Amino acid sequence: MKWNLDDLPVFAAVIAQGGISAAARELGMPKSTVSATLSRLEQALGLRLIDRSSRSLRVTAEGEAFHRQALLILEQAQEADDLMAGLGSAPAGRVSVALPPAFSLEIVAPRLPGFRARHPGLELDIVVTSQGAALVRDRVDLAVVVGPLEDSELVSRPLVEGGLIWVASPGWLAGHTPGQTLEAVRAQIQICEARYAQRRTPVEIHGEAAHLDLSRGVTRVNDPLVVLRTVLAGGGLSMLPYQYCIGPLAEGRLVEVLPHVRLSQASARLTVVYPGRRLLSPRVRAVRDFLVEACAGLAPPVRRRAVRRSGARAAGGAAQ
Repeated sequence: MKWNLDDLPVFAAVIAQGGISAAARELGMPKSTVSATLSRLEQALGLRLIDRSSRSLRVTAEGEAFHRQALLILEQAQEADDLMAGLGSAPAGRVSVALPPAFSLEIVAPRLPGFRARHPGLELDIVVTSQGAALVRDRVDLAVVVGPLEDSELVSRPLVEGGLIWVASPGWLAGHTPGQTLEAVRAQIQICEARYAQRRTPVEIHGEAAHLDLSRGVTRVNDPLVVLRTVLAGGGLSMLPYQYCIGPLAEGRLVEVLPHVRLSQASARLTVVYPGRRLLSPRVRAVRDFLVEACAGLAPPVRRRAVRRSGARAAGGAAQ
């Protein structure tokens, strides 16, 4: 490598500030030093990075490509410096995190006071969104995502390995008996989270694979807490992530039903993701560990697989 790493901040400043004079003012350096640094970098690379005249500045295609790599190198260097500086001190600084709406309300919000008490030097920027993974590269340090992960360069750590359960309210159960066949179960579902409202939602009934058609005739909503409130109000039965049912189940306001009908767990999985190219600074590590701790104990109890009973039907007709 013929070029000098120390020249990268100057090159990045020229592009960020839109000119050599502005970059010199920002860096507190003579204009001639900035110009000489840029020329030295171009000579070492053997490429023209910036076309410049007395009135304008234009970044070349080669300059744009090198600028992207330069920013990555500078970011890594800053994070390495932050990591070393933070090893002997309490985590401090600002951390941005993207959280799904229900997760932020039910799991994170009640635990925030305790987190703040443990880490007074940390400042959180919480973005409530269901599109957290898409924000990680540019806007947030880490994100919690729901369901299966798409292939990416992001590092992932499981928080909750799924846990969908069937639930109904005691009031609704006083006048209804949960169905034993998929046709009967389907008729009792009035609302479900939109991610599960598929034409062939996979289930197992008495240990055998089957499908539910939830593409029509149900109210679909993109927030599991709306489903929960509807079920609590007597709106039939539905499937919900276990972590949002813990309180109502313990209080007797909700009852788990249909143990013989198992749901796919992957769609309810919670995972924290963050860029793999970054070093995990103490401040980001503290937030990640907080999310892991907040999710401890949220998985449903291990249940034995329901065994198919003699004469029982796995499914039938339109429910297949």
